[in-house]
Parts: sequence; structure tokens; C-alpha cells
Amino acid sequence: MLKTFKIGGVHPAENKITATKAVVKLPIPKTVTIPVTQHIGAPSKVIVKRGDVVKTGQIIAQSSGFVSTNIHSSVSGKVLKIDTVYDSSGYKKESVVINTEQDEWDEGVDTSPDLIKHTDLDAKTITNKILDAGIVGLGGATFPTHVKLSPPPGMKAEVLLINGVECEPYLTADHRLMLERGDELMVGIMLLMKALGVNRAVIGIERNKPDAIEHLTTLTKNYEGIEICPLKVKYPQGGEKQLIKAITGREVPSGALPIAVGAVVNNVGTALAVYEAVMKNKPLIERIVTVTGKSLSKPSNFLVRIGTPVKDLIEAAGGLPDDTAKVISGGPMMGKAVATIDIPVTKGTSGILILNENEGHRKPVLNCIRCGRCVEVCPMGLEPYFLMTLSEKKVWDKAEKEQIMDCIECGSCSFTCPANRPLLDYIRYGKLTVGGIIRSRK
Repeated sequence: MLKTFKIGGVHPAENKITATKAVVKLPIPKTVTIPVTQHIGAPSKVIVKRGDVVKTGQIIAQSSGFVSTNIHSSVSGKVLKIDTVYDSSGYKKESVVINTEQDEWDEGVDTSPDLIKHTDLDAKTITNKILDAGIVGLGGATFPTHVKLSPPPGMKAEVLLINGVECEPYLTADHRLMLERGDELMVGIMLLMKALGVNRAVIGIERNKPDAIEHLTTLTKNYEGIEICPLKVKYPQGGEKQLIKAITGREVPSGALPIAVGAVVNNVGTALAVYEAVMKNKPLIERIVTVTGKSLSKPSNFLVRIGTPVKDLIEAAGGLPDDTAKVISGGPMMGKAVATIDIPVTKGTSGILILNENEGHRKPVLNCIRCGRCVEVCPMGLEPYFLMTLSEKKVWDKAEKEQIMDCIECGSCSFTCPANRPLLDYIRYGKLTVGGIIRSRK
């Protein structure tokens, strides 16, 4: 029997339109806009100025704290300006705008396709190289990877879990990465294992990707300590706590991190970036992005430089369809609608989804009928209808006591609600407010 997590979960239509589309390298844009906040934690500090000439892979903003990381230029060219620019969040963020010239890489970067499997570097050096390269979680959370590799005193990692689930409908970037970059992925996992001091890694993949399961299972014969765990298809199995529960049976306590149960979770894209950082001296300046939608003429998976305008990706996928209702950064469950397609691709951009008129408009909101479906599907065991009410009424002390901060914002509650209640919208609002209150106490 296939493993899965036990509490809640839903089964949205998969719509993996681009699952068989090989990754295509997108041309370098004429101009890139690179925000210096592309990770959870403190914004990076800009170290270049207008008129400076930079090379591809050169650092342009430095980490400003432990939970922070470096930002690098994804192109060669001249810094046009340092400005505040809208990103996918809808807020203006400090950004470095660079006009592209020839693609000249920074010194020491190995751009050859040759696979390098072995290194004598110790754990601390590997972690430092990951920090220097600006590696963050590429599954969407963008948590700095070097922080995950530095457990708090008294805690020790026992197992590394690699997230190849990609349970969000429509998205296939991780699927294609596993098929096309398998050996590099495996070496990246070995490096993460060495950095953590563990001898076991498990790659979790849902059974709707049988080709990836078969391919990586074959590769594991050449890499000691790595195993594949096929999983039952259920959303949101890609959530850290759900993946840990599914594979290990361990449950992360409320308010705790995965390391509390001896686990560290990294996305497959992150593991590939670790390989490139440690073995190739290549910082995180590009990523795979799925551009998809039922009305798109050429839905695709693209390898894209960070800072590329989203409109360039849409144009490469055939252009914005006439019946477009919304453009989503991410997938339909956890992604967010964007106000403009002039926003740049960032480290956390896993997909761009074009929703047509039939999919993109919300249905009329009705009164709650107390059916309890939102409670049944919540993978965190919360009461979404109640948390929405508390957020709507601004009863913040009660919302905190009801563990609103445990919500992983998966959207299962809104997806299943027969009354079309905007549950997740209000819970996100509540989390933002309660989180601010908690931080103000410290």
C-alpha cells in the first residue's frame, strides 16, 4: 500500500499539461530586474551602484543576517538603476535593474555539462558554498538552505527528505528536472547528506510520475544511502509536515520545525542548485519555470534567468490568450494572481498559470452551511471556518490560541467549500496580523 499523510487532503484535477514537455532554455532578455528580497528573512544589501559593469554570477547584494542570503546577477551588463519594482506579491521591492550585454560569466564558474561526482570538501565548507551561492528552497517557500543545514544546538538531523512530489496542479518543473537532470540531482543529494552528517536520504515522488520513479530508482543503484518512496497522490503532500508524516510516520509538533523530529526537507530543484553551487561554483541565477494553461497555444517548461520579465515567458508560450481571466504566479491552489505580467521571475517562481474565463472567476459567496468539509480536508487538523470568522471579526488573541499560525495556506478549505467562502483569504490576513503581534512581543 502506498504511503501518504493521514489527516485531511483533497484531490484536485491534476492538469499536468506540460508533463511531457522537455525543458527549453529561454533566450536571455535585454533587461533583467532582480529583487534583493527573494527569500524568507532579512533583505540582502545591495553592493553595486548605477553604471557598474557586472558579470553573470557576480554577487550584487549580500546577505544581511543569518536568515538571509546572497543575490547574484543573472546576466552580464551594466547596472541601469537601483529602484523599487513590483514583484509577484503586489508590493514594491528594492531591485537591481541591469541592461544585458554579452553573456560573460564571473571567474571560477564551470559552465561545462560534465558531471562531477566526487569532492573532498567537508560539511562546513559545503554549507558555506551554499550560502555564498544564494541557494534557497525552490519549492516555493524560499527558505535559505544554509539555515536548514545548520540545526540549533541540541538537535541533530537523522534523515534527509527530498521533495519530488509536485502535488500542485498544472506544475511540472520538478517532474521534468527529475527526468532530465537525474545524476546531477543525485550528487546534490549526496552533498546535502554530507553537509547534514546523515547517511540516509529518501526522495518522495507521487505515483502519477511513474517515469520519474523508474528513472531515479535506477540511478539510486549508483548512489549509496538514497532511496525512492512512491507516494499515493493526494494534495498537499508536498508540504513539509505532510511529507514527513507520509514517509517517516513522524509528526512535527505545533510551532516546531522538521528538525524537531530529526528530518530536513529539501526540494529537488534545491538539490540540483546545490550540485551546481558546490561542484560548479555556479550561484543560483536561473531556474525551471512551468508556463501553462488550457488556453495557451504552447504550454512549456522553460529554463529561465532570474529577473526575466514574466511577459517574456508568456510570449514564448504562445502569448496571452484572448480569454485570459487571471495570471497566477504558482499553481491554482497556493499561487497568487498578479496585477501585471511585467513582474520579474524570482527564485521562488515555480510556475506561471494562465486561467481562462471558465476557470478564473470566483463564484458568488454564500452563507456557511456548517457542513464541516473544510475541517475534514484541513491537513493541519484546524477549523478553517472558525479561523475565517475570527480573522473577519479581528479577534486576534483567540485566533492565536486556535493555532492560526499552523495553517500552511494550502487552500484545501477554499477548494472544497460548497458555499464558496473565501476561507484562505481571511486566514492569510489573520496569519499576517497575528504573526506581527507575536514578533512585537520579542
